[in-house]
Amino acid sequence: MKRRDQSQTEQLRKALAEREARLQEAQARLAALEGSTSLQVGRALTGAAKKPGRGLVRLPRELYRLWRGSSGAGGHATGGRVRGATEPVRSYDAERQEARLLAGQATARDDRIVIAGILSAEARAALEHCARIIPLRPHDVQVVFDSVDVDLVLVSASAARPGNLWAHVGSPAAVDRTRALRWVLESAAARGVPSILVKDVPAPPALAGLGFEHVHDGDLGVPLHRFNPIAAEPERGAVPVHVSGAAAAPALPPALAGQGPDRIVRAEPAWDGLPDTLRAAASAVVDTAALADRAAACGARALLVGARPEPDLPQSVARTGAGAEDLARVAAAGPLTPGELRLALRSIFLARATPVRLAELLERVSLAPGSGSPALPLAGRAVAVLARPLDDTESLALADDVFRQRHPPAEIVVPASRVRFAGVERLRARGFAVRAVPDPERGASPYGEWARLAAAATTPWTALWESPGGESLLADALCAAECSGADAVGPAVTAGGGTGGRSGADDLGWAAAGQEYVFVSEVRPVLARRDLVRKGLHPGVWSRHGARLLALGDLRPTGHDTAPDHAHAG
Repeated sequence: MKRRDQSQTEQLRKALAEREARLQEAQARLAALEGSTSLQVGRALTGAAKKPGRGLVRLPRELYRLWRGSSGAGGHATGGRVRGATEPVRSYDAERQEARLLAGQATARDDRIVIAGILSAEARAALEHCARIIPLRPHDVQVVFDSVDVDLVLVSASAARPGNLWAHVGSPAAVDRTRALRWVLESAAARGVPSILVKDVPAPPALAGLGFEHVHDGDLGVPLHRFNPIAAEPERGAVPVHVSGAAAAPALPPALAGQGPDRIVRAEPAWDGLPDTLRAAASAVVDTAALADRAAACGARALLVGARPEPDLPQSVARTGAGAEDLARVAAAGPLTPGELRLALRSIFLARATPVRLAELLERVSLAPGSGSPALPLAGRAVAVLARPLDDTESLALADDVFRQRHPPAEIVVPASRVRFAGVERLRARGFAVRAVPDPERGASPYGEWARLAAAATTPWTALWESPGGESLLADALCAAECSGADAVGPAVTAGGGTGGRSGADDLGWAAAGQEYVFVSEVRPVLARRDLVRKGLHPGVWSRHGARLLALGDLRPTGHDTAPDHAHAG
């Protein structure tokens, strides 16, 4: 992620100085106003109204005196000074930041993209994980939009569906809502704020012609914080479930229409119930590639009818077909295996998750000055690798491991005595930010050493590097964290002190059923939040301090996989 040139403290200090200049200017304007003819006329009329007897008699004389005074050179000179006063130079970036802090839109710890949204409930739930949403409603849209400072105006076509506040916007049936939306787009353009229409469902024909800077045909990606296998039960329903992305009632292909309830279950869940429906089924029959992605993220094998799956999803995860034999084959295969699930989640995380899709949309428009980088939605994925290589050989292994990562880290933090190692020099030569930390005192605990390294990091996540972990280590760990909201991810520590995985994890019970994405009381951390590591606590007591620990199988490489790396945090 590209960071701003000024720190938060410097911005606020500059904003305070500029605010003092504005205050002095306001005092000068107030002094000029006190001597203005309009104010004196108002005072004369008010005095005459309070004392009608004598005030009305004196009123003509007072008004004549004010008229004579305002026509003199002094009056024009005063007015000229006020109109010609030079305004202080304002930093647009600092001005926007100051306005947001005063309005309560953002805090020092919240640097997400700010979106004024006309969104359906589903679209808003997808974006809330990576952006600040300011909802616009038809009845107060002008008041709200004039009072906020936003980076983007985003409209989803699903917000025009019946039952929403903006139902039928863009069609002749809702002229008032269409007029309000047109006003928002014109005001945004005048302020330099880009606008995007996301056609996640078929939209009224006139909606795209209202003046959007960019129109996107597709949805907002897969929100992994909603579609994931975290809450799945070990035992799923064996009968495939049929869900449809069509607005009308779902219809099966003719070859599958005659299947009985023992061969296929037809479901029409609401948008907020779809994740639970997919997590409860071993397989699903879907009609869009987006639903196939969501089913795979929940651990269900998908049979895609009438469309093609994404090219990086294996045929075993999302099969294309429309016959009874295809249905029987998918049902017999059961839910995704741990390896297939890991590959599917990795593919979605890198290429089609909601933060990636939002970053792609921001790259297609021109953000106003002070709005930050289009990579802001990916800022929550930034990770720093904390490493303590012992010698040149181990530092070269660190460099090779970092270079291979499909989700490259944002920075590397090492003790100062290791900065001159060959591997660390290679990392710096490749453009990686390398931060050095003074060496700890002799006898310091290893957890205190990790804490010193984490204190120097600037990213929300830290990876505790001890040995090479394979090209998908960071991608898989960050994906698991994004799915679950966990504070630390790694192999589970069993009762005997070993790590769970495919071996030795039967003590946990769930491992025998092939469950990997579960919360446990202790992990050997591979990825953890920076604020958690910098406490210097033993990982065995993290859960006692309120941390949520997610267990995965062995994150070290066990074979060859081919999930492409399409996106990463800048």
